[in-house]
Amino acid sequence: MTLSDGDLLASIQRGDDPAFAELVDRYRPRLLRFAVRSTGDAALAEDLVQETFAAVYAASASYDARFAVSTWIWTILLNLCRRFRRGQRSRERLHTAWAAAMANRPRPDDTAIDDLVRDEQARLLRLQLARLPAAQADALRLRFFAELSFDEIAATMNSSVSGAKVRVRKGLTALSEQLRRDEAAEYVTAAPAVLKDDVT
Repeated sequence: MTLSDGDLLASIQRGDDPAFAELVDRYRPRLLRFAVRSTGDAALAEDLVQETFAAVYAASASYDARFAVSTWIWTILLNLCRRFRRGQRSRERLHTAWAAAMANRPRPDDTAIDDLVRDEQARLLRLQLARLPAAQADALRLRFFAELSFDEIAATMNSSVSGAKVRVRKGLTALSEQLRRDEAAEYVTAAPAVLKDDVT
């Protein structure tokens, strides 16, 4: 018989370590997938998920049963990811310098190129999400990275279901507009060089 999340948490509160292991097994894959997609760093994502479970274990005695266990766990991870993103801005300058140094390295084989393209697309998506209002970006991450339902998003973000849907819709619209603007800016920037090549 499979225990509910609430039953597992009640067992954890009584010191039942196998119940904690079962809760970790139940949530870890989805939490890790969300954290990797949110941060772009598998090792950091693993750390954030570990920190999430450490917080769940440490705070299990103070868990408020009015809220779903899943909502509580997702909220902990979402808050940890937010804290990471706040600190990330200062690290982005270092990353830019590292990327410039890496650009001068020898070209890898095609398989590695495919991996680099996927990594770059994910990095660009994370940068675009960082430009959105936090509520919209978090709603998009929860919907598409964590694959949560609108009910789960609403509970995690402490909003109504319609509010969660509006945040996702507005976030998608804003993301689309950002991508269009960025694409237009790239075209304008590249156009003089292309025209110059055509003239010579």
